[in-house]
Amino acid sequence: MSTSDYRIESSFPLHGSLLPPTMFKRLYASRSLAVVMAVKSVADPSRQSVRVVHVPTGEVVFDTGPAPLHAG
Repeated sequence: MSTSDYRIESSFPLHGSLLPPTMFKRLYASRSLAVVMAVKSVADPSRQSVRVVHVPTGEVVFDTGPAPLHAG
């Protein structure tokens, strides 16, 4: 695995009308391509959360979910 592997994840089954199911199981070498594929994978981002994770570090680099609240 290289340091440029990104994976699309979701708490819900991903069934994009524009994308075949195999697109959600692969790793992407490009962060931007992974984000585009993630966005296209959900019909309503306000009801489904989808995120892109940098596999080597586990860092979430994109998330359609609501922003976390910070105490301040």
